Amino acid sequence: MEVWRVVDDLVCTRRVPGMSAASLRILKGQKGEISVATDPVGAPPGKWVFTAGGTAARMAMPDRTVTTDLTICGIIDGWEEE
Repeated sequence: MEVWRVVDDLVCTRRVPGMSAASLRILKGQKGEISVATDPVGAPPGKWVFTAGGTAARMAMPDRTVTTDLTICGIIDGWEEE
């Protein structure tokens, strides 16, 4: 698991069938790296979240057939960036 900050929504009108209608978010890591994750919890921009990667990312989705390798698993209520 990793901690990221949600930067924005990502809208994609054309997707492979395995992505279905999963909500996508742009995330920024503590070292400035950028990534995209599926978001079954509805995390708004500016919030800190924790994620699961790899096979665990698919298992964290309500529909486990969604093709993802990074999923937001929860919104962090209190976190101070170091």
